Amino acid sequence: MTTTAVDRFRAAVDTRDLAALDDLFTEDIRLYSPVKFTPFEGRPMVLGLFGVLLRTFEDFRYVGEFAGTAETSADGAEAPAAVLLFRATVDGREIHGIDLVHLSEDGRIKEFTVMVRPRSAVHALGEAVLAGLVADGLVPAP
Repeated sequence: MTTTAVDRFRAAVDTRDLAALDDLFTEDIRLYSPVKFTPFEGRPMVLGLFGVLLRTFEDFRYVGEFAGTAETSADGAEAPAAVLLFRATVDGREIHGIDLVHLSEDGRIKEFTVMVRPRSAVHALGEAVLAGLVADGLVPAP
């Protein structure tokens, strides 16, 4: 069985290994967040965001996976994709979420979309992530 970027991504998240994520992302990766209209762009910014997310989520775990193809947001091209279902807690609120991962031709992750529910959890996540991004110097304070 071949190990894919999605398998390696899941393993890195499970072990909270930020360094392992670096090789998995294309240089121009785009991450679409449920708390920001425009995407986070570029490997340094997305890696920084994942550093914040790995600190913010409590009890994070993937609970399912589906593979196939999907149209990307950036260029509308169809690409190999996986949907990863997850559960986590942020600030005492349980989150149900989906990560939609698109792969590039060389098998690395080129686009990542996160969707979460319920709305109260989205709000808690947004506040926690913004505070982490500001603390890490990745975005200016509002």
